[in-house]
This record gives sequence, C-alpha cells and structure tokens, in this order.
Amino acid sequence: MSKLPVSAFIICQDEEAYLGACIESLGAFSDIVIVDSGSTDGTVALLQGYIERGWPIRLFHEAWRGYAGQKQFALEQCREPWCFNIDSDERLDTELQALLPELIAAGDEIVGWRVARRPYLIGYGYTPARVKERKNLRLIRNGRGRYDLSQRVHEGIVPQGRVEKAAKGSLLHFRPLVLDEQILKENKYSTLKADQQFAEGRPARLSKLMFSPPAYFLRLYFRNGLWRCGTSGFIEAMTGAVYAFMTQAKLYQRQALKRRPNIDDARDH
Repeated sequence: MSKLPVSAFIICQDEEAYLGACIESLGAFSDIVIVDSGSTDGTVALLQGYIERGWPIRLFHEAWRGYAGQKQFALEQCREPWCFNIDSDERLDTELQALLPELIAAGDEIVGWRVARRPYLIGYGYTPARVKERKNLRLIRNGRGRYDLSQRVHEGIVPQGRVEKAAKGSLLHFRPLVLDEQILKENKYSTLKADQQFAEGRPARLSKLMFSPPAYFLRLYFRNGLWRCGTSGFIEAMTGAVYAFMTQAKLYQRQALKRRPNIDDARDH
C-alpha cells in the first residue's frame, strides 16, 4: 500500500510504555518525526528498534523548550505536504485512518482539519464514538500554521487559512491514571495556565472562580456526553472541574500576593 504524503510529529520524554502503540497506528504515514527531550527509560531503544525494522522515523534530540516551543521545533522538521500532530499516548482509530486520504485530498482553500479525541476511562475503557472531546486542529498543510509560543499549556496550531472539522474518526487517548496521579497532572497544568494568565495581566474574578468549575463540569458531562459512561464519566468530568477551580484559585492567589505579601502580624491582633 502506498504511503500518504503526511508527516506525523511527536514530542516525547520517557514514553516507552505508550509510544509503540502510537507508532503502530501511523503505518500509512510517509514520515514520522519524533523529538525526544532526554528520555532515561527505554524510549530511545524502542525507537531504534522501529527504525531498524524500516519504519520511516526520524529521531531528533532537543532540550525542552516548553510545550509550544517543542512542538514548533518538531513541526519545522516535517517534510511532507501535510503534518499531523499526535501525542505519545494517542492512537488513530480505524475510522480516522480510513478517512485520512479524503482529508488530505481537500481543495487548496482548506489548510487544516480538526479532529476529535476519545479518552480511556478507568473502569470503562475508551468512550464511545458519540462521547468525545472538543475537536482540535491536528492536521495542517506544511507551512500554513505555527504554534503560539506564548501558550504554556494547551498549546495549539494557529492556522493561516480555513480549517474544517473531520466528520468522523478520533484520536484514542490511552493514559489511564488513577486519581492520585491525575490530580498531580491537573495541578501541574493548572499552574502553567495560571502563570500564563497572570503574565498576561488577566484579572482574577470571584464570579469566574465560582462559575468556571461547574460550567466546565457541565460541558464535559452533558455536552461532551460523559454521562453515557456511568461513574467513570462522572469522575472524569469532576476532575476537569477541579482543574478549572485550581486554575482560577491560583490566579487569584498570585495577584493577591502581589497586592498584599504574607506578613506575620500576630502582634497587632
């Protein structure tokens, strides 16, 4: 089978447990760019094994530039007409693999495609096709988009032209972390988001602190359809609400500490 004129690009560090399944879903791609930022597990050895078996992997070693900077570096290494951003813990489902030839055959007026993602939930498995996250821009014509380097987390490609949504197919996200570990991840991401908003001078508002978490939960649980996944879906939606709360609370505290640094004034009371 002839390969598609698409470069997949992946950033990674210590992803031995996940990266193999990701690569296996990219069998139709002509080019696979992988940028490693200092793995100490078996990631590099795993990749060398794929390279020796003839997979079109080009491996780069690059010090960490931040999420947006690292992905921009990876994007710049792509050499095919189309570029596909995928994370180490993601895989293309069969519908998306079948749809790719149609997507890249689009007219010149379309520069990119947004793709849905379906997570794997502990106690449930992958969410059904009707339960998916917001579609994000993952497939872009080479040279028609770049990352906004000011974004510290939830980075995305800024396109230069019209973008459409893929009608079907999804990325499958397999990183089933127990809540103990997931909360640590949400804590890290909320810190990056709060720091970004603080640097941008966004004001902290009580109304947003109060209403952003329930709004986040309702979007995930009802609009995205996590209610279909029972208790596992409820936990996933609540975890998103915790992330929203921590982001707004951290933003408030950063601004509060700037206005009024902590001083032990017990003697005045």
